[in-house]
Amino acid sequence: MGETYDVVLLVEQPLSFQDARQVRSLHNDDDFDDPVRYHVLLPVEDAAARVESALGSIAASEVLATPAMVMDSENLEAMQRELLDQARDDVGDCVDRLGADGCNVIGEVVTADPIDALATKVKEVDAAEVIILTRPHVVSEFFHLDWSSRARRKLGVPVLHLLEHENFDEQAGGGEGVSGF
Repeated sequence: MGETYDVVLLVEQPLSFQDARQVRSLHNDDDFDDPVRYHVLLPVEDAAARVESALGSIAASEVLATPAMVMDSENLEAMQRELLDQARDDVGDCVDRLGADGCNVIGEVVTADPIDALATKVKEVDAAEVIILTRPHVVSEFFHLDWSSRARRKLGVPVLHLLEHENFDEQAGGGEGVSGF
């Protein structure tokens, strides 16, 4: 097989069928000399961060109805295994949904920092572009701490930021779905 036009997708959660169709619509086979191959990266949630966040929410509340559950290392490891298994299932769903739309797609779960994993994959496959699909994150986007802003600073390829579960017309920017390069 000859060269491919490699696109790396960093997704925050599993793609819906609408998300998969939207991504596929960006790469019409007639517009590319080489076949398009998608590389889906789905970060696994960190169990320790989840517990810390939950405990922070409890501590911030004025009324504590039940005592906080103490997480020992064994429980934390079990939770991390469950989150990894769920992430593997979720990335499999992403691959299936893009594959059902006729895409050549490879998926993997990443445990490293999402932007570091993205940068590594972009370099590894010599990606032509990057697409980041997230839920809206108003605060982090305002302070440019979101994945798209971080990726734009780190990568030398175009970065397209799409909002999951929204079509192009529903996204900011008058329907183009692009938040900038």
